Amino acid sequence: MAKVSVPVSNEFCPQCLYLYGTYKENGEPNYGVFCWATYCWDEGLKFVACIGENKLTRDRIRATGIFSVSVVNEALLPAADYCGNHPGYDFDKSKEIPSVKGAVLDVPVPVSSPWTFELEVDKTLRLDERNESEIYICKIRNVLTEEGLTDGRSFEERLKEAAPVIALSTKYFPVKPEALGDWGQWKDKH
Repeated sequence: MAKVSVPVSNEFCPQCLYLYGTYKENGEPNYGVFCWATYCWDEGLKFVACIGENKLTRDRIRATGIFSVSVVNEALLPAADYCGNHPGYDFDKSKEIPSVKGAVLDVPVPVSSPWTFELEVDKTLRLDERNESEIYICKIRNVLTEEGLTDGRSFEERLKEAAPVIALSTKYFPVKPEALGDWGQWKDKH
């Protein structure tokens, strides 16, 4: 099949959906939905988060240097979508997502998320002169997960229970817990 050039986009690039959690100055939880994230190795595994435009979540990360990053699952998706479409400056989102405090850092953790990182900003890379977009390279200070996801079941069974959501184009999709193979499985077949 022939390849053709198209406008720049990430339409067919799956992105994990995350809730970034901070506390507002009044102590109430604030969440924003983000998917511009990845990992890097810098003296250990680190989380890399990109935030563009003015957002209360970014303001609070700048002020405190800490935040939580929680995997959005199918149960959490309606509240996460609400948070992602209502600016924290204008809406009180604290009651949308039941939360507990982090175990190591003073960050909110959504009760319904299957996996949460408690993060401390290690390095900040500003991407524009207006300071509207920046990348945070973060130390993972703690990982919180549902106890049931640590048992001896197969990864596929635990993935089905966790039910993370990914974003493609402008849509949400479930993760189908059927493995295509393991890393290195085909290394000698070509």
